[in-house]
Amino acid sequence: MLNQLTISELTAKLARREVSSREATQACLDQIARVDGSIHAFISHNAADALAQADAADKEIAAGVKKPLLGVPIAVKDVLAVKGQPLNCASKILGNFISPYDATAIEKLKAAGAIIFGRCNMDEFAMGSSTENSAFGVTKNPWDVTRIPGGSSGGSAAAVAADECIASLGTDTGGSIRQPAALCGCVGLKPTYGRISRYGLVAFASSLDQIGPFTKDVRDSAILLGAMSGVDPRDSTSVPQPVPNYAAALDGNIRGLKIGLPKEYMIGGLDAEVKASVDAAVKKYQELGAEIVEISLPHTDYAVAVYYIIATAEASANLARFDGIRYCARVDGADPMELYSKTRGAGFGAEVKRRIILGTYVLSSGYYDAYYLRAQKVRTLIRNDFLKAFETVDAIVTPTTPTAAFKIGEKSDDPLQMYLSDIFTISCNLAGIPGISLPCGFTKNPKLPIGLQLLGKPFGEETMLKLAHAYEQATPWHQERATV
Repeated sequence: MLNQLTISELTAKLARREVSSREATQACLDQIARVDGSIHAFISHNAADALAQADAADKEIAAGVKKPLLGVPIAVKDVLAVKGQPLNCASKILGNFISPYDATAIEKLKAAGAIIFGRCNMDEFAMGSSTENSAFGVTKNPWDVTRIPGGSSGGSAAAVAADECIASLGTDTGGSIRQPAALCGCVGLKPTYGRISRYGLVAFASSLDQIGPFTKDVRDSAILLGAMSGVDPRDSTSVPQPVPNYAAALDGNIRGLKIGLPKEYMIGGLDAEVKASVDAAVKKYQELGAEIVEISLPHTDYAVAVYYIIATAEASANLARFDGIRYCARVDGADPMELYSKTRGAGFGAEVKRRIILGTYVLSSGYYDAYYLRAQKVRTLIRNDFLKAFETVDAIVTPTTPTAAFKIGEKSDDPLQMYLSDIFTISCNLAGIPGISLPCGFTKNPKLPIGLQLLGKPFGEETMLKLAHAYEQATPWHQERATV
């Protein structure tokens, strides 16, 4: 089945002219038709446009054009601008908005020859950990459709896990790539802050958001990271660091590398099967020649509180633009204030409203110093914890999530429990460092994926990917497939 191939497998077949891009794209569309009724990974997709892109790619292949992603179908989270495609952020407030331009990451993938198709479901404006907060309905986990796929990029993760695309894009503000990758049994990579341009990404929390890939193996993540990385004059936070050949670093040799195991992450709330799988992964790393070093990240306990102050404050500011004046599904009122309140009241869902209210509160006069300013100071302490640890280790290993995928609706009425789903992923965003989640086992009954998280030094994706790839190739987990 062509839709089950990895990027590297498909590009090799396309180069040898064994298959066409049209056949691969049609295989993905056929899989969407077969399974997406029960998963709902996609909000929308344009089959005719995808096949037209595939035909154009086939002509280039026939003409001998060489591009790293030529003819590869890639799906996109509904928070990234793709020219001529809807852009809703899984919200009612944007109405029938069509993007007039491409995000920089999309431009780069198109330049590399990728076929960009489909809008993947997500938590509204990327606010959530379960993809239950979408105006377009709930996405379900391909391993068990009674369970959540994680969030906020749940649609992107489910689409890859169900082989509805070869790879997909998501965004990660507090774990929104790594957490759903863990729960859906695929690979999810959050780059260093500034590694990939955020131009064309609808902002949730501007100092935390990063674009990254969902893939079927680590090599594909390295390929996509390389294709999207680089400085962009349209994003002042993108960093002019050289972009290595990430895929070339995947040689399997990790002997002598030091991996830190933070004592603060092996906590009481960690599920026993998750802990056992992570412990086994640590042993495997020792067998492969890596050295395991116990480290301390002493400010870990403050990460969730700090995150939900900074992220909501930035969301409050960023979402002020959705006011019914310039764009949005407007609800008219007798005066501007009534227009604003009616438009935002009807357009935003409950979780988005909750976070805007929280963010506005922590930024308000009299509370700014007590909450927002203090949170920024603790954020610096959290980043310094990581920088100190990286003086002695090359990467850090942790669980990605405290449990496997939970039931749909299980935590909907308890926002705090939902927020704690990201307890192991949030610190990475606060510190601005790279992180990757990859499969490291399954729970027994029911069979659900478990994720292993590796965290790297700032702009240390090369070493992080090398470690992830070595473990992946020494274990069978990435070869397992969800049977939808």
